Amino acid sequence: MNFVEELTWRGMINNIMPGTEEQLKKEMTSAYVGIDPTADSLHIGHLVSIMMLKHFQRAGHRPIALVGGATGMIGDPSMKSQERKLIDEDTLRHNQECIRKQLAHFLDFDSDAPNHAVLVNNYDWMKDFSFLNFIRDVGKHITVNYMMAKDSVKKRLAANADHGMSFTEFSYQLLQGYDFLYLFEHENCKLQMGGSDQWGNITTGTELIRRMNGGEAFAITCPLITKADGGKFGKTETGNVWLDPKRTSPYKFYQFWLNVSDADAAKYIKIFTDLPQDEIKALEEEQERDPGLRPLQKRLAKEITIMVHSEQDYDMAVEASQILFSNKAKDILHKIDEDTLLSVFEGVPTFEVSREAIESGKPLIALLTDDAAVFPSKGEMRKLTQGGGVSINKEKLTDPNQPASTDMLLNGKYILAQRGKKNYYLLIVK
Repeated sequence: MNFVEELTWRGMINNIMPGTEEQLKKEMTSAYVGIDPTADSLHIGHLVSIMMLKHFQRAGHRPIALVGGATGMIGDPSMKSQERKLIDEDTLRHNQECIRKQLAHFLDFDSDAPNHAVLVNNYDWMKDFSFLNFIRDVGKHITVNYMMAKDSVKKRLAANADHGMSFTEFSYQLLQGYDFLYLFEHENCKLQMGGSDQWGNITTGTELIRRMNGGEAFAITCPLITKADGGKFGKTETGNVWLDPKRTSPYKFYQFWLNVSDADAAKYIKIFTDLPQDEIKALEEEQERDPGLRPLQKRLAKEITIMVHSEQDYDMAVEASQILFSNKAKDILHKIDEDTLLSVFEGVPTFEVSREAIESGKPLIALLTDDAAVFPSKGEMRKLTQGGGVSINKEKLTDPNQPASTDMLLNGKYILAQRGKKNYYLLIVK
């Protein structure tokens, strides 16, 4: 597999330094991507560069994931309007371990293949580097004029004319440049990859390698991912879409991809899966014939949910998506986990009821009027029940005086009440 050709048809190359493709054809090459460790989970904004590493390893090359422990303590000024909060070493190490586990879904770290992936942390080589030694041995090789000419610096200064830019942030590109030099010398790493906003930082690294080592290094950047409607990719009303299931449930993760527009699905399926070109083309033709079936969205959501989570999580997400319409809804409700249940019914009105009321067998007509105001009156509940318009856990209620029981509890603490076709209420048993 030709790595550059693969990335090109997938729409994943924004800029490439001359000579890069020749280097990759010549020998197995090591390349790195930097990952910010300011959280204990990656989010889908990280996925483009991670997929670059995945394709790189598939092409027979050696991927290096660099956790930016030192640089993460400073914060990259690229595309940012404010400085970041700094993190301490204990948090950094915890975040690094969590990130490694997530990366293992994409990259082979543990085999004895010559191109097995490597995880490094720049804090390990920066922590004992004194400031005096750094500015003497590294700083003298890159001029202020060169650093000021970078877009990330110019944009930041222009956007923050009142506050300027701290020396800490200004030094960021020099630190990232030194990372490239260090990996060039210690891991024979000749290529750095990242988002298009990183081009300035990456080329500072190639320049530092040229000036300090006399060596030649290369760069590839991918476009920053956008949505067809101009909105920000990877953001929802509740914030980032995370890879950690505790932060974003597999159901919500699956739903995010399932609900992208047709135009975005056609773009994302090339970037976020490793499906071959002919298979994607067939899916595109199928989508064109019958857009209502949404084969692109369904396949995209399947591939990426399995890759990030598991096939079991994917199956559960698909089942959970059917709850509102499926004739097996009752069984599914009793199978899904708490996070998925809460994700499916996010935003529905909730009521707290006492466990004592459930255990004592309180009649549902009293529970759903007195304890939880699902119905305004007992008369209305009786009338609607007679017409088949009341369900408990997606099972039609025939007798409004049926006693509540612990058998009704979903995940040991929830009851789903339905009034009419579209009105859902979640009872939380305390």
